[in-house]
Amino acid sequence: MTELKSSCRKGDMQPAIRVMLLPKDTNAQGTIFGGVIMSYLDLAGAVEAQRHTRNRIVTVAMREIVFHQPVFVGDTVSFYATLVKKGRTSLTVGVCVEAQRANDPDVTVMVTEAETIFVAIDGEGKPTPL
Repeated sequence: MTELKSSCRKGDMQPAIRVMLLPKDTNAQGTIFGGVIMSYLDLAGAVEAQRHTRNRIVTVAMREIVFHQPVFVGDTVSFYATLVKKGRTSLTVGVCVEAQRANDPDVTVMVTEAETIFVAIDGEGKPTPL
């Protein structure tokens, strides 16, 4: 199992999204599709990125998503985000994902983390300075 990056210190991060995942989000093994988690991860990154610019932004990359724990139906999944780097036209946002277990609310596990990279664009879809 890959070690978690040190960027997942919740004290440094803002809560971006919290959702309860449902049966429609499950795969054949009965756990939540990784793609569902990735979609929310992208959205959480965008929520944080938008706090740092008035520009329209688009996702250009996500760095290394490794799932450390499964997510089950009924788990409450929280996405925490922080600005990692602000470039001339881009923003890099760190996102950490944890799940509070539905069958034992006292248990919270780290699910995954990633860096999402967004680029500011103009009305023609070209990169534009932040």
